[in-house]
Amino acid sequence: MNKNFTRWLLTAGIATLPLTVALAQGKTPIKIGGAFNLTGALSSLDAPAANGAKLAIKEINAAGGVLGRPLELVVYDGKSDAATITNVASQLISSAKVRAIVGFTDSDSALALGPIAQKAGVPFVTAGATSPQLPTQIGDTMFLAPFGDNVQAAVGAEFAYKNLKGKTAYLLVDRSAEYTTLLAKYFKDAYLKAGGKITLEDSYKSGDKNFGAQITRLRALAQKPDVLYIAALPDDIGTLVKQVRQAGILSPIVGGDGYDTPLLVQVGGTSANNVYFTTHALISPKSTPAVKKFMAGYQKDFGKEPENAFAALGYDSVYLVADAIKRAGSDEPAKIKAALATTKNLKTVTGTITYAPGSRVPQKGVTVIGVKNKELTLAAEMTPNYVPKP
Repeated sequence: MNKNFTRWLLTAGIATLPLTVALAQGKTPIKIGGAFNLTGALSSLDAPAANGAKLAIKEINAAGGVLGRPLELVVYDGKSDAATITNVASQLISSAKVRAIVGFTDSDSALALGPIAQKAGVPFVTAGATSPQLPTQIGDTMFLAPFGDNVQAAVGAEFAYKNLKGKTAYLLVDRSAEYTTLLAKYFKDAYLKAGGKITLEDSYKSGDKNFGAQITRLRALAQKPDVLYIAALPDDIGTLVKQVRQAGILSPIVGGDGYDTPLLVQVGGTSANNVYFTTHALISPKSTPAVKKFMAGYQKDFGKEPENAFAALGYDSVYLVADAIKRAGSDEPAKIKAALATTKNLKTVTGTITYAPGSRVPQKGVTVIGVKNKELTLAAEMTPNYVPKP
């Protein structure tokens, strides 16, 4: 048995009969790189995504693998650090010689790994980075499993204006990340298009712990905004909503999928009530049959329910790559890339994936989740009427 594969099996805590038989017959595993920030500021999104990817590998191998061969997930920790991520990319491509890469849930990490994968011709499917500009910035090896930020921000704007009756909005953005700056830009575009008015734009940098200055400026407004749109990373949002509520500001808060982390309620507590965010699926027993099946498998393997939709996106990313390998009839990276580009109507936990000709960002619906009594509830499922250009 391949030593690296054995080590991965032990790490993942799985060992199934179909795998043992396949390897005993000398069938070489198809290596898939798993690039995730298992530690650091982005771990609350990436660690669940990595678990979802492991679950997908287990299921695929238990069903006989792909092309009669098992898949092997080679996981490295990017540590939420650009320099480490660059090193991870080199290790996956040069040392592990993976045939494709899945992972990362933020655009900055994808931008750090993507160019290296592009140069090597290895397809890279991000499990959660939502910048619709990534395929253009990186090249034809870059694919998104989630929708683009322009789509989710447009839904956030439409939900704030129509569903929450928010005719005026305050906009706060973390200026230190590609994800948050783009999200705020697209929200503003779509919100103004809908007829809304921005009463104040303000900013901060990820890692800030005190938002007193921003809150003071917000409270000083002569016209109090109907809604607050805050473009934030997962490590910051719990602290932000807590301080906003402690200042007596009870207006609805709206944001993107960076809120889809246990930290929102764990840190924010009751302050997270009346917060709404766009994301990829409601991971709940009350959701779709596909979500329920995924939740059961995740609970069995990891002893807990999936933490967020990024767990499902990690799972979907592996199935997306496996489907491409099967249709390509080969594990050659160039053929996998070509097959990925022609993906059509692939049903996944987070929706149906189709890449339109010339596009490597799927067209998918958006789920809006609201927090009530510290519980996540389905607020809406929407496709926006207007989508800003990437």
